[in-house]
Amino acid sequence: MAKKRVSTSKNPASTASPPTSSRTSTQGGMVLRVRTSERMKELAEKLSEPISGKKLKTISKKKSSKIDALKPKKPPTAFFFFLEDFRKDFQETNPDIKSMRDIGKACGDKWKTMTYEEKVHYYDIATEKRAEFDQAMAEYNKRKEMGDFQEYEDDSDFYS
Repeated sequence: MAKKRVSTSKNPASTASPPTSSRTSTQGGMVLRVRTSERMKELAEKLSEPISGKKLKTISKKKSSKIDALKPKKPPTAFFFFLEDFRKDFQETNPDIKSMRDIGKACGDKWKTMTYEEKVHYYDIATEKRAEFDQAMAEYNKRKEMGDFQEYEDDSDFYS
């Protein structure tokens, strides 16, 4: 006499009956619940209601930061110093090309093909500017800690 094999599946989704309020579709033993539009509206209303009777604060993703006009700007990299020189030469040799896109592409290609010895001049300029920036930032941070900065200048046109 043949024995019947009993399936002992550990997946509760395969044995559970689908809910009656939402449509379901089965694919390969998995159950996919599709929420109806009425259920979605109920969820949206529930989420939009304030918790404990208080109004919800709107949270912006981007925090507004104060821009300090007295803070030193970061110096450009060696590539940008090269770009200044290259742009002048390129526009002299190719006066018909006015697009910054084309000039930038040509400059990038040239920078990639340059050897380190050719780039050293621009790296030297960049390191000098970076040293000046570091010194200016150190002075700026000292003055900021001391409290020498005023929030608004007295002779400004906006506050007269």
